[in-house]
Amino acid sequence: MPPHPTPLPLSSSASYSKDDKSKRPKPYPSSFAARRLPLSLPLLLLLSAACLLVGAAAIALSAAALRRPPRTVTVFRCGRAEDALRTFRSAAGDAAAARPKVLGFVGVQTGFGSADRRNALRSTWFPPNPDGLVSLEHATGLAFRFVIGRTKHRKKMAELQKEVDMYHDFMFTDVEEEYLKLPQKTLAFFKAAFDLFDAEYYVKADDDIYLRPDRLATLLAKDRSHRMTYIGCMKKGPVITDPKMKWYESSGQLIGNEYFLHAYGPIYALSADVVAALAIARNDSLRMFNNEDVTIGSWMLAMNVYHEDNRAICDPTCTPTSIAVWDIPKCSGLCNPVEKMKELHNNTMCSKSPTLPPEEEADE
Repeated sequence: MPPHPTPLPLSSSASYSKDDKSKRPKPYPSSFAARRLPLSLPLLLLLSAACLLVGAAAIALSAAALRRPPRTVTVFRCGRAEDALRTFRSAAGDAAAARPKVLGFVGVQTGFGSADRRNALRSTWFPPNPDGLVSLEHATGLAFRFVIGRTKHRKKMAELQKEVDMYHDFMFTDVEEEYLKLPQKTLAFFKAAFDLFDAEYYVKADDDIYLRPDRLATLLAKDRSHRMTYIGCMKKGPVITDPKMKWYESSGQLIGNEYFLHAYGPIYALSADVVAALAIARNDSLRMFNNEDVTIGSWMLAMNVYHEDNRAICDPTCTPTSIAVWDIPKCSGLCNPVEKMKELHNNTMCSKSPTLPPEEEADE
């Protein structure tokens, strides 16, 4: 019969008795513990110090980030209005005045579906990049921006943002972009432009006209005796009361049979005092007609401005004196702007003729 297997020993705590003191495991000598302590304490102190340094650095970086001024333009009275070029230059570290002084601010009105027009302008008379915008401003005293409102359509806004990030040549206005709200957009434009630029004149232009910036600057720089001035290609005409027609005016009964004198819509200019009055006006205090040019004209009548008629800003062909060229009266702008813009720019008379006619240069 095989012997019974020897049972496994129990743990020392279970088998301990006073008689087994000699069998207890001996503790580490005190000298061993004393030797380990000096090695562990410096290491712990070193790790603690490192953690404190990392934490202090993180706090310092966070505080610095909080103190760092924002890299965007602050707009005070125009809600979400913003100058994209100023934002871009500020982000790049360039100093940008809060309200730079210029001879004229030219807002080229555009829409979400007009990318082809904007590209045509950038390839002709409108500067193609931020440096070009700054150079033109220095040369003529005119600041140029494309002016556009907002939309809740995310895809349209995302597409436009790509263009903004590439060219930085937009000014956003705090208004919903909609063709039927052009009078509201124009008022929002003048308010935003006045808030962002200290200009002697504010010019509203459309994105389907050919423009000579140098000649526009010459026009605006002339001495005038009237501080309240409205410069444009002036017109009158019958009030359209047929809802089926393009220029229908739903408030025609307030006007009568014929429109009062007012400028064609593709381009006109208002002096600083006129725009200052518009800038402080409540939006609901100004009457809005269906047509933007008529709306502006009605405000000008109420403000007792001087109407300066200049046919050089509504020239159908390029001449030695033309400032703005468009297909008047056939279209309110160029009829085929993308193609016609490049065609005009390739015409030496349009793009390369002197700023002033030879006889005027001789008189100078």
